Amino acid sequence: MTIRRATALACASLLLVLSCSAIDPSRPTLSDRIDDATFWRLFTELSEPGGTFRSENLVSNERAFPAVLPEVARRASPGAAYIGVGPEQNFSYLAALRPRVAFIVDIRRENAALHLLYKAIFELSPTRSAFLSRLFSRPLSKHLGTGSSAIELMEGAAIGIPSRDRFTANLADVRAQLATRHRWPIGDSDLAGLTRVYEAFFDRGPDIRYSMRSGRRGRPFPTYAELMTAADARGVAGSFLASEEAYRAVRDLEARNLVVPVVGDFSGTRALAGVGTFLRGHGLTVAVFYASNVEMYLFRRDGWKTFYQNLSSLPIDGQSALVRSVFQGFGWGYPGGLSGYPGGGLGYPGAGPGAPGTGVNGVLWADPIKPMLAEIRRGAITDYRGLLARMK
Repeated sequence: MTIRRATALACASLLLVLSCSAIDPSRPTLSDRIDDATFWRLFTELSEPGGTFRSENLVSNERAFPAVLPEVARRASPGAAYIGVGPEQNFSYLAALRPRVAFIVDIRRENAALHLLYKAIFELSPTRSAFLSRLFSRPLSKHLGTGSSAIELMEGAAIGIPSRDRFTANLADVRAQLATRHRWPIGDSDLAGLTRVYEAFFDRGPDIRYSMRSGRRGRPFPTYAELMTAADARGVAGSFLASEEAYRAVRDLEARNLVVPVVGDFSGTRALAGVGTFLRGHGLTVAVFYASNVEMYLFRRDGWKTFYQNLSSLPIDGQSALVRSVFQGFGWGYPGGLSGYPGGGLGYPGAGPGAPGTGVNGVLWADPIKPMLAEIRRGAITDYRGLLARMK
């Protein structure tokens, strides 16, 4: 055997080994889709044991997202990947970014059930009006079409009369879509969680909103309708239901299994590490990591250290940004916490790197990941106040 032939065989053997790794990074080609078997394997193998959260987080509480979306869109690239947390706000980021693949990583098992519900509804609904009709199990006027505004659609959903028979039929369609069409062996507990979530949308309709499990009041959380019709300072609507084009972009990602829910703790050892392995195997970098206000909770203990280690292990480049939200007065009780808006009195965000989003329901900020991690490594950020001081 010649040296050239031996070398060729060795290279071929190495490629075979790489192609047989646990998550098979050579397949599927993400220019097309993730097949059903791989989607389910990613969901099950990357997921960690579920945790709890103090609120019923079926709906976002961040109304300011349209202001930060232009920065998200600016970071779009042919090799972009998206990682996010929480419920429907991710879809608006996806509509702006148009990533190659997205992973929604949340500690709550219920959030994964919510995203499986959404996935089925997207796939079953060719238009925005059909989507809202299925989501709330109520009819929308036939006069609403592809050119209708988000305001008109949400007004139509508000006056539609919910039907228990319609809900029962829709739930059967959702279960058939997941279990029969995709052939996913969803367990009884996840199906029960999905049903509970769907019941909440049926019961509350477009007025459903983020709520504290304790039932305490005082913070004016926006309704689903208000979130879907939110606009930036120029009056430009930003939600995934703002236009038929935005909706179709998200629906296309869902139809190709490119929005993968994962049960995971940001400071855990499996979920984010597994996502990073998958992305590197496909030659993808993270364009945007939407973290909401999870960092605030991680700084209560030492979880922030592990999170930033996980973040640094992801495939990132100079364009990669972490989008965080900060709520007025939510810093108290945390090491280095503060009251008021970011910067500890140093001024409203706008002068520093990244793009601010503003609103009575919090501040959103796109923070370049590499410089932030460099500050953490050299010890310049050791508490929540130090993190927020970047937003000045």
